[in-house]
Amino acid sequence: MTTIAPHQAATSPVALDRHAALKFITCGSVDDGKSTLIGRLLVDSRSVLQDQLENVSKSGAADLALFTDGLSAEREQGITIDVAYRYFATPARKFIIGDTPGHEQYTRNMVTAASSADAAVVLVDATKLKWKDVGEVTLLPQTRRHALLLKLLRVPSIVFAVNKLDALEDPAHPGNATEAFTCIREALENFAAEAGIRVAATIPISALQGHNVVTSTPGWCGYQGASLLRLLEQLPVTPAELALPLAFPVQWVEKFSGSSDTSQGRRVFWGRLATGHAQVGQSVTVFPSGKTATIAQVLDHVRQPEAVSANHSAGIVLDRELDVSRGDWLLADTADLAPRQTISGTVAWMDDAPLVVGRSYWALHGHRWIKAKVLRINHRLDVNTLAQTAATELEPNAIGHITLGLQQPIAALGFDQSRVLGSLILVDTATHTTAGALLIE
Repeated sequence: MTTIAPHQAATSPVALDRHAALKFITCGSVDDGKSTLIGRLLVDSRSVLQDQLENVSKSGAADLALFTDGLSAEREQGITIDVAYRYFATPARKFIIGDTPGHEQYTRNMVTAASSADAAVVLVDATKLKWKDVGEVTLLPQTRRHALLLKLLRVPSIVFAVNKLDALEDPAHPGNATEAFTCIREALENFAAEAGIRVAATIPISALQGHNVVTSTPGWCGYQGASLLRLLEQLPVTPAELALPLAFPVQWVEKFSGSSDTSQGRRVFWGRLATGHAQVGQSVTVFPSGKTATIAQVLDHVRQPEAVSANHSAGIVLDRELDVSRGDWLLADTADLAPRQTISGTVAWMDDAPLVVGRSYWALHGHRWIKAKVLRINHRLDVNTLAQTAATELEPNAIGHITLGLQQPIAALGFDQSRVLGSLILVDTATHTTAGALLIE
């Protein structure tokens, strides 16, 4: 693993789409500076108004962490509990940032945010680590935990940002910060190689002072690469799943009353394409009924006739009337999606009540609700090592592998093939709270 320049980051096999917003999260251990980093990005990129800056200022100095710590409990305790999203843009790109909790008890919040992220910035607090000798550098458990979870969730781009190196600068020993970064970077390289984690870059930063965050600080800590923001501008977004056949979850059914409308009186099925393309003349099968039809018209989000691809909203009109409701799927005839009534996968457990064998939940796949029963807990994952251990239940924030029996079959792929078709959520039947997120095997 080596530090890369911006032009190297852009040579990913995935083409960079500058028109798409990059959704990235910050994660790491408690008090590593995640909220402060986001505040620094917003302030130095001039993405906050003057009155917003004044609202988070204390004694004339801005408390950058308050830009994202929105809950009163977060402000009182000085910790991040929930995931806070902020939006900003530079001339090169738009961004959606998620500030995730560092506490182990809020691992479920971090997993939820990471499951849809294009990239992740893992902060490492240099002041918490021994760095005089490479062999002494032991990464914090939450740093390892979050990096391994990012690998498990297949987040495409991971950046290590070594923070608070400015606190190690000593006029009597001017090489301290540089030596610390060198040792910590080597420890991160060894850990990533051992865990099989592909890392886009490792950058020395100071979220408090702004070094290498928005503007690069050439030569600081021996680093000559791009700033964190410039690197983020080069990272690819998660590509739309265009190579897969059409899979369209129906979210809303609209009935036009007159033939003067573009739909000529037929119903329009609205939703967001999960995979593939939708175009006129395409043969589709309605799941789960098995009825077939041909697409007569495709409308884009402003009701203009146009072919639509994955990750975009569309209205689809069929050539004949069929019984299609919210929760059904329109699938291309070429889609190899055999109905599955028993599924296995990795679950991130979020409920305060543990997951146990025999319990039933509501499962939401696309927009379709079905009953699901826990048949087996195959193992629990040690998120510090990804080792598998036997388990009879999964406690809150645990990650495990389970098998579910479904009351009705679903059309699913593995999460490694499709984020939409390969995931579902489990909801408590009594409280209606989200109990877990499942990544289908």
